[in-house]
Amino acid sequence: MAAELTAHALIAKHRPTLDQALEAIRTRAYWSPHPEHPKAYGENGSLDAATGKAAFDALLGNRLDLADQPGIDDWVGDEVSPYGIELGVTYPHVDIDVLLPAMKAGQRAWREAGAELRAMVCLEILKRISDRTHQFAHAVMHTSGQAFMMAFQAGGPHAQDRGLEAVAYAYAEQVRTPETAEWTKPQGKRDPLALTKRFTPVPRGLALVIGCNTFPTWNGYPGLFASLATGNAVLVKPHPRAVLPLALTVQLARQVLAEAGFDPNLVALAAERPGEGIAKTLATRPEIRIIDYTGSTSFGDWLEANARQAQVYTEKAGVNTVIVHSTDDYKGMLSNLAFSLSLYSGQMCTTPQNLLIPRDGIRTDQGPKTFDEVSADLARAVDGLLGDDARANALLGAIVNPDVKARLEAAAGLGEVALASREISNPEFPGAVVRTPVVVKLDGAKPDDQAAYMSECFGPVSFAVAVDSAGDAVELLRRTVREKGAMTVGAYTTDPEVERAIEEVCLEEAAQLSLNLTGGVYVNQTAAFSDFHGSGGNPAANAALTDGAFVANRFRVVEVRRQA
Repeated sequence: MAAELTAHALIAKHRPTLDQALEAIRTRAYWSPHPEHPKAYGENGSLDAATGKAAFDALLGNRLDLADQPGIDDWVGDEVSPYGIELGVTYPHVDIDVLLPAMKAGQRAWREAGAELRAMVCLEILKRISDRTHQFAHAVMHTSGQAFMMAFQAGGPHAQDRGLEAVAYAYAEQVRTPETAEWTKPQGKRDPLALTKRFTPVPRGLALVIGCNTFPTWNGYPGLFASLATGNAVLVKPHPRAVLPLALTVQLARQVLAEAGFDPNLVALAAERPGEGIAKTLATRPEIRIIDYTGSTSFGDWLEANARQAQVYTEKAGVNTVIVHSTDDYKGMLSNLAFSLSLYSGQMCTTPQNLLIPRDGIRTDQGPKTFDEVSADLARAVDGLLGDDARANALLGAIVNPDVKARLEAAAGLGEVALASREISNPEFPGAVVRTPVVVKLDGAKPDDQAAYMSECFGPVSFAVAVDSAGDAVELLRRTVREKGAMTVGAYTTDPEVERAIEEVCLEEAAQLSLNLTGGVYVNQTAAFSDFHGSGGNPAANAALTDGAFVANRFRVVEVRRQA
């Protein structure tokens, strides 16, 4: 069948967007082609709120059609929404020995397409995803437990931004070397030496994306599109509890590839039976040459140690820290921290866990505040933010799995509770497990307390940790980042020397720092094209989303020299 999407049409349609993305990553200024507001959709082929919800509802209880994917030997799927409803969607289970050779078959034509056309195809895939943002929002909501608005934004336009950002970096790195060069070396009185050289970016091989439960698209798209744009076929292995968003992504990618005249098997889905645990098997296959993973430290460490044949990119876990030393906007600080602790029930890899506060108190624009007063005032700020149940449901979403609920319930026994967690009912989804955060006071000098705050407690759990001084807080920050890693660090101080000390630790230990946030920007949010998510320089992650290092090793440049 002839290609429906010609190279000329794709370049005419998407080259301006790629150029804008390249300019954005150069300047680090704000830019996004993907609207954040739900009402922006409904024209030019995109689904509005009603049609998007209907498209999601039509998926429930049915097979997701990937029938042309090779090696299908069964249909699997048992996702249950954190909001208490069974999705009932089933997905093709494949024989890997059949699928992997089929995926490799299309790589030559994909390599020969070149960096620009590959980028254009990737942008067309992202455009198709963007048009169905409302459908994806419900899919993300009912697999991750995010509240709808967060699922819409983080799972939709923000995830699409991260995918586009990866394509832009991939393109920039591939065209850094020219396609051809004429090489002439003078030889004095003799004729010069002359060669014609051609340089071709070649893919590493098959790439594997191992999806996560909490942010399936936001965390999945960077690796998927970075690998695809650099010429690699991509096998997507979703988290068993969050298959639907990535399965829809694979479905759309296969459609676009086929319409553009490429083998749709360049992108494929590997869903698994309950308890099958195919990630380890796939990760150590010799055909798999690139792995992207977001999830637990233990499995990330296992991948780094055992998937030796592959280039492994991991985002694992860390202990995120905020130093509270002094502030000239006490109310704004408390409001900002309360939102950061509450958003998505703390189920973000960037949510603060440890709040390091001098035991003698802090200086504020409202006068001195003791450690106990800061802890109590923060508790009141969270209670004020979440006092209305409707607003609380919109911010908290639902607890994503029983392990988070168990950690939340156990945290209250670790120390003096400054803020107790409470249960909130969701009238629309009675089966949802919704809990407000808990804040527990600990002593930074006590060994038993250290064991608690020096371990990640993923979920809506934070510790107010009493320290002896600003210097002690800085050194505890250094130790935490070095030993446990951190995706984010925050600090509040009006003292230039303390600020410099905190900044120096973050530079030395490679941790992303946010200072004195009191407005509508929060430590646990990062913007594509401008902010780096993770640094790749501490134990929380060995890669950053997204920089040149994230894409450059997904391909190699092969040179062919000819006598001129």
